[in-house]
Amino acid sequence: MKRIVVGLSGGVDSAVTAYLLKEQGYEVIGITLCMHGNADKEVADAAEVAERIGIKHRVVELKEKFRENIIRYFTESYKKGETPNPCMVCNPLMKWTALLSVAEEEGAEGVATGHYAGVVRILNGRYAIRCAESAAKDQAYVLYGLSQEQLSKTVMPLASYEKEEIREIAASIGLSVAEKADSMEICFLPKGEVYTDYLVKKEGIEPEQGNFVDEAGNVLGTHQGIIYYTVGQRKGLGIAFGEPRYVKELRPETNEVVLSGNEALQSRTVYAREYHGMALEELTDGMRLLAKIRYSHKGAMCTVNCEGERLRLEFDEPQRAATPGQAVVFYKEEEIEDGTKVLVVAGGAVICRELV
Repeated sequence: MKRIVVGLSGGVDSAVTAYLLKEQGYEVIGITLCMHGNADKEVADAAEVAERIGIKHRVVELKEKFRENIIRYFTESYKKGETPNPCMVCNPLMKWTALLSVAEEEGAEGVATGHYAGVVRILNGRYAIRCAESAAKDQAYVLYGLSQEQLSKTVMPLASYEKEEIREIAASIGLSVAEKADSMEICFLPKGEVYTDYLVKKEGIEPEQGNFVDEAGNVLGTHQGIIYYTVGQRKGLGIAFGEPRYVKELRPETNEVVLSGNEALQSRTVYAREYHGMALEELTDGMRLLAKIRYSHKGAMCTVNCEGERLRLEFDEPQRAATPGQAVVFYKEEEIEDGTKVLVVAGGAVICRELV
């Protein structure tokens, strides 16, 4: 019997993942990673799931490492005028590292998670994340940072399922988490707390007032601190104009927030740094790829240009509000070993401010 470690978060997706793998004949060990102060409910729900489906359950304490690696990154990103995505850093650096460490301790062959995505091996021999069949639930975007070694030891059984199917399976086996709501917030924020309150109250950031300026540098008013704003934002500016104004850029070096009309948020050119390859180990000039500039972005075709340590992406059509700190994730259709062609993650990078 194959032994596998499942990341058991306390939600319905990971619960059904553990159940499906057990039904397939695996010896399943559920692991709950305790990474922040909001984890008590997750641990209790995961323990109940493990007992119900009859699997071993362990809790791994990671709060100190999570603070050092993820919360520090989250805080420093906002200080730099970026809008971070902590899940993208946490997945390869914290979750998979911890799960694979436990798998080695337990003599397991690999790990599994309840993401709506799949792991495939393409014809060039590399492993990649394939998109879920349900575009509405697809989570391939947040997994671009996984390494080849991590992917080679990972199973994701939910790529072909719809969310309602998962809830139906959970209900059919009597799991109390069958109707548990999906987590839509940053995991370490206390329920109902916005990230700015967290940064001020818990991380000690002292927002400094500065100037709202237009694209020409003319002062338009006073802002309350750059952590309160993100590119594309319209509401909550605290200043009225005769026409809609949006945040176009954050300038931490001068503590300015640049405002513009909506048209100025549209750009065909996006810059990115820190490329991490998946299906494609490297990118080359002129390469044509589908790219998403945020999780909810539907994706658009672009041409890649390599400029030293950064990438310049030229999109076929203007894209709205590319946001520094978020990821641009590239996708490509690739043939897998059974001859099927599937859309997979080619790689990803971090959107950066234009360097001129």
